[in-house]
Parts: sequence; structure tokens; C-alpha cells
Amino acid sequence: MNICKVYFTFCKINHSKLNFYSIFVSNKLYIKYFIMENSTNNWETSVKKNTLQLGLWTGAWVITLAIATFGPIFLWNGNDSLTIIALVVNFLIGIGMILINIRHLKSLDELQRKIHLEAMGIALGVAVVFGISYSSLDTTNLISYDAEISHLVVIIGLTYLAGVIIGTKRYR
Repeated sequence: MNICKVYFTFCKINHSKLNFYSIFVSNKLYIKYFIMENSTNNWETSVKKNTLQLGLWTGAWVITLAIATFGPIFLWNGNDSLTIIALVVNFLIGIGMILINIRHLKSLDELQRKIHLEAMGIALGVAVVFGISYSSLDTTNLISYDAEISHLVVIIGLTYLAGVIIGTKRYR
């Protein structure tokens, strides 16, 4: 008399966004499927939360930069100690903003991350090429005004924004 033994094993494997379910029959995989159990909602909530935090940190950095820049002129009449404190606070909030930006990028899906990283790469290239050329124009006195870093920051921001918009349209 032959006895047939069949063993069923039900496995649930948690992955970052997917839950994999598998049924093994005698060590052979027969059924495998996955379910996105509320992970889409959790992911969207996480991205929204990280985007909001990035906006708040960026706003705080801009406000502390304005205080550090205009405080010595309008608020504390050139007091060096207060200016140093304001600059240190601005620097520390800037570090926090960078860390939140990294967390935000990590929370994006692969396509969004690719779009943002491509836009950042283009903005970096434009910043280096434009910045060096702009500085050279100033040092050789080919322009009648001083090259200001604010001009470069605007160019970087506009290039990054254009890169994200174009990248998003390209991958639709």
C-alpha cells in the first residue's frame, strides 16, 4: 500500500510595499500572488508627509536666512554676536533641510526618484557651467555689475523646476 503525503505550506513574506503570498506543495511552488494591502495608501501618506516636512524645513531655512541677512541691518544694528548666532541657526536648519530632502527622495517611487535625480544632475551641470562663466565675466569686467550668488541660485532653481516638469511629462 502506497501512502501519498502532501504538505501544504502557506507563506506570507512582507516586503516594503508588497505582501507576497505563496502556497508550497511538497516543496514546489504552485501558487504565488501578491496583494498590495493598504501599502499604496501608506506610501502616498508617507510621501505627502515627507513633502510637507520638506516644505516646512525649506520655509524655516528661508526665514532664518532672511533673519541672518537682514537682521544686522534692520533688527540689531550690526551686533556681531547676534549675527553669528543667526548664521549658525541658519546653517543648522539648512543641514536639517538637507536630511529631510534625502528622506523625501528615499520615499519616492523609482520613477519619481529618477525624474528628480535627473533634474538635480542637470541643475548641477548648469550651475557649474553657468557659475564659472558668470564669475569669469565679472572678474574680466565684461559685465558692469558684480556677479551675485543669488543670480546663480535662481538659475539652479529654475533649471531644477524645468527638469522635473519635463521629466514628468516625458515619462507619462
